Amino acid sequence: MIREMTKYSFVIFHNDVPEFLKKLQELGVMDITRSSKPASAASKHLFSDISRYSASLKSLNQIKKEYAAAHSEKTAEVTDAETAVKKCESLIKQRRELKAQIAELNVSYKEALPWGDFSEDTIEKIKSLSLTPHFISLQKKKFDPSLKEKYPLQIISETQDKVYFVILTEPDQTIKGKFKEVQTPQRCASEIEGEIKQLKEQYKKATDDLISLTSATDSISEKIKSLSAEADLFLAKEGSTKKAEQTLEVFTGFAPTECTETITNALEDESVYYIKEEAKLEDNPPISLRNNRFTRMFAILTDMYGRPAYNEFDPTPYISVFFLLFFAMCMGDAGYGVLLIIIAMLLRKSKGTKEYAPLVMTLGIATVVVGFLLHTFFGIDISQASWVPEGAKKFMITGKIAGYDSQMVLALAIGVLHICIAMVVKAIYATKKNGFANSLGTWGWTLLIVGGVITGAIALAGVIDRSLTKTIVIIIGIISALGIFLLNNLHRNPLKNIGSGLWETYNTVTGLLGDVLSYIRLYALGLAGGMLGAAFNQLGGMVLGDSTGFSAMWIFFIIIVVFGHVLNLAMCCLGAFVHPLRLNFLEFFKNSGYEGSGKTYKPLTNK
Repeated sequence: MIREMTKYSFVIFHNDVPEFLKKLQELGVMDITRSSKPASAASKHLFSDISRYSASLKSLNQIKKEYAAAHSEKTAEVTDAETAVKKCESLIKQRRELKAQIAELNVSYKEALPWGDFSEDTIEKIKSLSLTPHFISLQKKKFDPSLKEKYPLQIISETQDKVYFVILTEPDQTIKGKFKEVQTPQRCASEIEGEIKQLKEQYKKATDDLISLTSATDSISEKIKSLSAEADLFLAKEGSTKKAEQTLEVFTGFAPTECTETITNALEDESVYYIKEEAKLEDNPPISLRNNRFTRMFAILTDMYGRPAYNEFDPTPYISVFFLLFFAMCMGDAGYGVLLIIIAMLLRKSKGTKEYAPLVMTLGIATVVVGFLLHTFFGIDISQASWVPEGAKKFMITGKIAGYDSQMVLALAIGVLHICIAMVVKAIYATKKNGFANSLGTWGWTLLIVGGVITGAIALAGVIDRSLTKTIVIIIGIISALGIFLLNNLHRNPLKNIGSGLWETYNTVTGLLGDVLSYIRLYALGLAGGMLGAAFNQLGGMVLGDSTGFSAMWIFFIIIVVFGHVLNLAMCCLGAFVHPLRLNFLEFFKNSGYEGSGKTYKPLTNK
């Protein structure tokens, strides 16, 4: 649910701005409009420092990742973050320059390698004899051995397809034939190779120094936090509009309406004049979401796509229910659900991952329940297991419906329900934004599809007979057609409405078919995971054979089964995250008209 926001306009003497902003920072609920660019030399220096520190931290973390083994052995003595950053910048620049020099020398080395070792003195001695050396490379098939009889010729080297040779001529003599003469090599290959070796040693030394410098990442991180808090205050101040010859400043801020009393009480003793009013869509207020304990866990998924605009709906409650269901169906194994619950318990004990534990726990519990209904436990079909009570088997989804696997039919039915809910949500919020009269086209499609689905479901259940079903379908079709083809835009020519309705019909019919079929992935992924788990069980059973007592084969059996199920769990988790996310972000959002163009509520805070 989107929190209602109140817009505040503050007028304050510019000398009081720093203390005033600190007061707002302590409150921690006011989102102040910030400027996008620094406006003074001091601010440029501040943001330049943040950029430098962040770039150095990123480079050091990358070095730490690449050279993890060496990191634990080497540490540098660094007194403060600034010294570490300066040294890091110098070493990174040195490595970059060395890398460029090595790459350039490698090119020169490849060019010089076919010509062997020589010196400039050798070439000068040849020229002193009134002879001119011509360095030539030629395709082997074009090389004529008779050239040796015409000119003093020395083959320097040969490759699979080329010949490299030198011809000596008198200064005025020309060589007859089509030859591609190359430039006289300036240096020999061994000399270049030696220089490359020296540069590589320097590069390794700079790398070792960077590895030792990774011990300063914590101090750099703390410095970045300190600078960011300072920048946050500065940007809030620069976001003001200066009035009355720089003596007064006007700020615009937004805060949740529920915090109005707190803000009012805090500002009573402040020398500030302010106006508060209800935030409107045209104000583009930041979006703060109010969710309960369950849906709050899934708010991160909404933020991955984008916060809703102020006049949109919060999709988090819908995502929370359907993502949870889709994830469990894609996992499809109760045993893997148990492992997720264990992982969630372990996450609770770690500070860095503690916040994700409730979500993983919830996903694990859902996977256990759905996995039981789909009768799979670590790849075992428990609907056929003798150790499972017959009463429990009655709740399992087995058999076929109209010749199709019941689990596949269930996946498609859930997909239809998901899309129907999206269309109802779209119609409701279209009415709120545009009014009922301007939303008749949307309601027409909603009535046609959702009403048709409900009527079909009731008819299949045998509640109503065929003739009544036919009558209801005809009525729904006529009413829907009026909204789709004639009343989709009351301010437009009816003929244009018909044309627009036909085009929308084509897009909707073709799109809906693909949307519904997309939900087969819920069945396919669950089936694939179960079959792969069963395959690892079978492999382990083949290795174990008919062994009854303890033997070495039991060790191989355990290795195969454990490794196989850990690998399968990882792949299932990946698929169970990506594909449900896709079904919500594409199928649901498209059919619900959700855009997610709002900006996130970021209050000025010192936390």
